[in-house]
Parts: sequence; structure tokens; C-alpha cells
Amino acid sequence: MKRVVIAIISGVCVFCSYAQSYNHERTALTNFLVRMYENAPFDGVRAVEDYDNAYLMSVVKLDKAKYKTEAALNRVASVKAMSQASRFFNGSSMTDDMIIRTTQNSDGTSDTEITENIREHSAGYVKQLELLSNFPAGDGQQVFIFITPLTKQ
Repeated sequence: MKRVVIAIISGVCVFCSYAQSYNHERTALTNFLVRMYENAPFDGVRAVEDYDNAYLMSVVKLDKAKYKTEAALNRVASVKAMSQASRFFNGSSMTDDMIIRTTQNSDGTSDTEITENIREHSAGYVKQLELLSNFPAGDGQQVFIFITPLTKQ
């Protein structure tokens, strides 16, 4: 009788432990996007598709030495990813000013200094980004990959 009860309990435990697993689709998506980044590194946003879903992927690459804590590094990465996604969804407007300053020297020569100011303005907020993965890149950089689902049309 004890052996039957132990066999049943063992079978239930094995069945329950099998039911607790990671999301295989999410793991496959993570591995695919990390391999895609490693083949052709980039910063910014891209729309990617798998068989059933479409995602907006935002990649942020930061220098770890510039941030004192891991929390600050993660927060900056999150804000930059939200900014990139907002520009993608809501657009942005850019202005470009060029200032050319020429000065005459006392010896008859002139010096020219060219300053270019580029400003970008975007309005909107995208909060539904999810950190999919982060991993170290070469030369002290940390790469963060954020995603959000897109609706197919």
C-alpha cells in the first residue's frame, strides 16, 4: 500500500514539475533577436516578425562606466528605449541651424568656424516596452533589447 501511495505521489510531483517551465516561444524569440543583433549590430528601432506576431524592437547600447549603479544604467536604457519607440510611433520634427563665423586676424588671414545645431522634437509617450534581454557587448558596453507587440494590419 505504501509503495502505491509513494508511486502516485512521485508521479504527481513529476507531472507538476514538468508543468512549471519557461515560455519556450519567448525564449526562442529572445535567442533569435540576440543572434540578429550580433550578426548586424545597430542602435534604434526595428519592426520584426515571427510566424504569428509582429514586434517593435528597440535596441539601446550604453557605456557601463558612465553610470555609478546598475539601477541607473537600467533606468537610462528604459527611458532611451521609450524615447526611440515614441519617435517611431508619433514621429518627430527636426530643425537645423548652421552658424558660420569668420574672423580676420591681424596678419591678414581669416579663421572660419562652422557650428551646426540640430534639434529634434517629439511628443508622445510609449510605456508598454518590455525588457527582453540585456547582455555585455565588447569594450565595456551593455546592450539592452526592449520589445512591444505590434498589431498586424
